[in-house]
Amino acid sequence: MIRLTGTPLLVMLVIVTVTVLAAAIWFAPRVAGRRPTHVLARLGIVAGCQLFLVVAVLALVNATFDFYGSWGDLVGLHAGKSGPGEPMAAGAGGFGTSASRTAPVTTNPSAPRYRLPAGQGRIDSVVIHGVRTAISEPAFVYLPPQYFAPAYETRRFPVTVAFTGYPGNAENLITHLRLPQTVAQEIAAGRMPPTIVVMVRPSVAPPRDTECTDIPHGPQAETFFAEDVPAALAAVYRTADHASGWSALGDSTGGYCAVKLAMRHSDRYSAAVSLAGYYRALQDFTTGDLYGHSKAYRDECDLIWRLRHLPPPPTNLLLTTSRTGEKDYRQTREFLALARPPARVASITLPFGGHNFTTWKRELPPALRWLGAHLKPGT
Repeated sequence: MIRLTGTPLLVMLVIVTVTVLAAAIWFAPRVAGRRPTHVLARLGIVAGCQLFLVVAVLALVNATFDFYGSWGDLVGLHAGKSGPGEPMAAGAGGFGTSASRTAPVTTNPSAPRYRLPAGQGRIDSVVIHGVRTAISEPAFVYLPPQYFAPAYETRRFPVTVAFTGYPGNAENLITHLRLPQTVAQEIAAGRMPPTIVVMVRPSVAPPRDTECTDIPHGPQAETFFAEDVPAALAAVYRTADHASGWSALGDSTGGYCAVKLAMRHSDRYSAAVSLAGYYRALQDFTTGDLYGHSKAYRDECDLIWRLRHLPPPPTNLLLTTSRTGEKDYRQTREFLALARPPARVASITLPFGGHNFTTWKRELPPALRWLGAHLKPGT
């Protein structure tokens, strides 16, 4: 089957589009009259040309940024469903582990395989299965080289759960943000402790944007990331067994998710980094009704409202933004002004930088160093 992000599809769409445009040029003089049939034919020619041009451009943009990685992602066929795969080898369990008939983490044979240079660690392509929510989501797990070293064979490692933006796939964190590659460099330079990085997308029911929210009568995305993901990983990998060893990181929508988890579940995630994330989720055709028409629940998910009206959580947050180029600058300044102990909030503000991976790659190394200083390994 032709892949949604593959070169053959792009080549085919370009050929078809060029053919349609050539046919339109040839056929247009033949319907140049004023009769209704000629007018309708000309409208059909214009509409057809525009349709194929738009489809070709959208396919090119999607192939570049991996918004949707497969046809199933595009139409939502695989939302919340587990894929085939073998159970991962069990490791030392940690906090929140639960027994299940289904292996908590399985290999993902349909996902791309990524290899790092020798000595930089390993990336596993997996599916994480939620016991509480019955949600299954693809992920990539970066294991630092120390994970396989004899001197660390009984060591538990701190964990960072990293979210890409919406729409987007976890592959973006590898191919565009270069997160595991940068983490490996920071670890090798001694600027960050050896850390497991779990890379996921924020939506658990694509193409719907679930905004890391427990949607009434819908997907329980927040519970999946707050409870199911730590429990599943702890059952398979040697993860830290306390909240001070767990953190979240994300860009854009993923940044909102990361901070939301650290604020609402500080007993699970003790720190978070937001790369140009926002602070309240807007509802539109991609989200549907996130809150069951409840203003109280909507307010609870508004991170600035929480700082204004609720006791601050005992968590560590790093927020990044740009004075020029990012729409979140004013909200970030407002968030910083409202923050008070026991919440500890730091920031990185660039003079300029757009809402894109180029900007976030500039912010990532110092953000990882900050994160490393707030993570504690397990026993």
